[in-house]
Amino acid sequence: MVQRLVQAINDHDLEAVVACFAEDYENETPAHPARGFRGSAQVRRNWAQIFASVPDLRAKVIRTAINGDVIWTEWEMTGTRRDASAHRMRGVVIFGVAGGVASWARFYLEPVDL
Repeated sequence: MVQRLVQAINDHDLEAVVACFAEDYENETPAHPARGFRGSAQVRRNWAQIFASVPDLRAKVIRTAINGDVIWTEWEMTGTRRDASAHRMRGVVIFGVAGGVASWARFYLEPVDL
């Protein structure tokens, strides 16, 4: 699932990104609780906005650890925003996986101070 997600992000393939998430996917952002959401429709809206805002976005997973149906991932995302400023985010996303798709995540990605 993680490899498919990274490939979909790097291909800027919105449909493939959304296909990595369950319809009732639940996203928790513990450091920013109001940013949490539920559903693949919001995944679609979020990634459509990200791809539009950072047209050269590249993602890589630096490390992973798997424990049953839970995957810990360390990410780096880079690119250039439409206003020519640098975009760089790093952090951890913990995914719960069922049936080959993310059913939930705890999201700890943050912008990097440049």
